Amino acid sequence: MQGVLGILERLDRRWVFLAMALAVAGPILVMGITRKTLPETPTDASRAVFQAVQSLPRGSTVLLSFDFDPGSAGELEPMGVSMARQCALCGHKMVFISLWPLGGQMIDQTIKKVLRADFPHLQDGVDYVNLGFQAGNEQVMRVVLTDFKRAFPTTKSGRATADLPILSGIQRVGDFALLAEVSAGYPGSKEWVQYVVSASGGKLPMVSGCTGVQTPQLYPYFPGQIRGLLGAIKGAAEYESLINAWVLDPANAAEIASTGADVGVSAVIPPKYLEAQRRMGPQLGAHLLMVVLILLGNVVYLAQRRSQRRAAA
Repeated sequence: MQGVLGILERLDRRWVFLAMALAVAGPILVMGITRKTLPETPTDASRAVFQAVQSLPRGSTVLLSFDFDPGSAGELEPMGVSMARQCALCGHKMVFISLWPLGGQMIDQTIKKVLRADFPHLQDGVDYVNLGFQAGNEQVMRVVLTDFKRAFPTTKSGRATADLPILSGIQRVGDFALLAEVSAGYPGSKEWVQYVVSASGGKLPMVSGCTGVQTPQLYPYFPGQIRGLLGAIKGAAEYESLINAWVLDPANAAEIASTGADVGVSAVIPPKYLEAQRRMGPQLGAHLLMVVLILLGNVVYLAQRRSQRRAAA
């Protein structure tokens, strides 16, 4: 035992770096070879997001606010992709907005990756639209409570929102069937709850996906003002797994086909819809190694203290 402790005390830190590299690279290689991801057990908060979208009548209009930028895309982009995918599979109409300057670009990427690739029959301005970024933070939220089109008078490409078929029945934000918010910070989910959901008297259902740092701030709102909550890449992976399980179920083949999607029930899920689940492997490996290293560090520390006490005695 003393020999092992001596080795740990003198261990070169470069071995720790190598172990971390293997802990991260190992799951990536295994998943790349086997084409399988780690199994996910969705929490109630993640299931609630899935059910909130799934339970809407077909043809409902959903407001998706992408309030994040490339800096937090690692955690949040898979959430936005999954939300757009589920809405399209359920036959819902999608209105994309952002209160972050680069949010419009994140929306464009999602539309290109999901809607134009797998749902080519959907029409811009009829089935979905990107209204882009609007400056003003909470002021924008106050305006949409009474006049949504005044807050967003044009689309990202410059078309007048008053002429869009998708917004023909939308006067205020409360006319949307659901608000799906993806948030990296301020302004984001917390402000949408405080300035919009609460002001609407709870009539506007809201689900949220957010970074791990922001998640503890939003849990007090779940399941009240926020019907469902995705926390960090783990929440994104759980949400992905729920959608993929639904798509893979043969019982849903007819419903999916009725939406005109260019993807049917298949034994293989495209990699772009597995991003969060694939990222969970390296994260799990790194976290397990960190736990082991912390335990070993404490063992060495306690052993050193015991040796010092014996020497002092």
